[in-house]
Amino acid sequence: MFVQSVTKQTGRIKIKNQGWVKTQAAIDKLKKAGILEVEIDPNKTLSSATAPAATATQQAVPPTSQNVIKKISPWHKSCGFEQEIGKAKQLYDEAKTLQLKAFKDINAGRNIDIAPFRELASGFMDSIFRNQDALSCLTQMRQKDAYLLEHSINVSILMGIFAKHLGIEKTIIEQLTTGALLHDIGKIKIPDEVLNKPGRFSAEEFVIMQDHARFSKEILEDAGLTGAAVDIAGLHHERLDGKGYPFGKQGDELSQYVRMASIVDVYDALTAERVYKAGMEPIKAFKILKEGCPDSFDNALLTRFIQCIGIHPVGTLVKLSSQKIGLITESNPTNPLKPMVKTFYNAKYARYTEVQDINLAHSKNQDTLEAAVKAQQYNIDLPRFYSSVILP
Repeated sequence: MFVQSVTKQTGRIKIKNQGWVKTQAAIDKLKKAGILEVEIDPNKTLSSATAPAATATQQAVPPTSQNVIKKISPWHKSCGFEQEIGKAKQLYDEAKTLQLKAFKDINAGRNIDIAPFRELASGFMDSIFRNQDALSCLTQMRQKDAYLLEHSINVSILMGIFAKHLGIEKTIIEQLTTGALLHDIGKIKIPDEVLNKPGRFSAEEFVIMQDHARFSKEILEDAGLTGAAVDIAGLHHERLDGKGYPFGKQGDELSQYVRMASIVDVYDALTAERVYKAGMEPIKAFKILKEGCPDSFDNALLTRFIQCIGIHPVGTLVKLSSQKIGLITESNPTNPLKPMVKTFYNAKYARYTEVQDINLAHSKNQDTLEAAVKAQQYNIDLPRFYSSVILP
């Protein structure tokens, strides 16, 4: 990336020249010098194929609100997982309360109040920028009978993480997370016998269900929202080949933000635990999404989303080669197969063990990640573990 200036640091180092930072070693050198935050020009970001042989400097484009992103890297964390998880849980619970209130308002014929949702979306964004692993972990803590509430919250969180990964401006991320929080609000107008039906819809039921996106768009417009937030609510089921719903839009009619939302929406739906079906492993969900490229989904964006979330997202239950079972609590973007794992169970002896944090990337570690597993396979009481160990 092309660095224009230092915006936050613990010391008083002056950077005389603007230029490209191309390696992790260069980033580490900046961090070691006490530099916490820089301004970059995303219009000058280089791929490995176009990067110059040596660090170059040149007069930069004057920074504007459209072309400046403040972070050394999308993986930067300003606080630890343990520090952030409590704040993240408060935000998640607040989101559930807001969703329920919005449903009551709509049923009573009142417009929903957008302000609290914007404030909550801003809270999500701040938490993601402090340490995205905390909220990411909470998206894995699913209740089978709370899909309608949790799905929209999870899509909002994942949209925020995805947008941060892509280097999208913070003010836009706030719009995206707000729209995602409310993208399924129109489902409140769908008859319960259709909305809560287990299994496949009939042709007639599917036509009824398709209207929820149209209802979501209308509800947000009536509440005074515009732009990307409304587009996400109304168009997240549209597809690039025009075979989506409810408006049959296609190709260039679908913005980058809508294309992002369609990927995230399907991913969370596939991996969700529901009363009538078990959630898929992320890798299986990614395979299904890949099969939908390029007809339904944007292949380039899907690739970036997989890079962003990882094959084994934070919050995934995994088994190690030592037969220890634990929860991934910290991602490792440079080596996704070597995350931080909090172990608490031994599969070989079928018993709970002392909680231990294992850094699979540590040079002295001999353990390896074997596979993602389901709590049901080992009769593990995962909610109890979350509440007693993960949450403060």
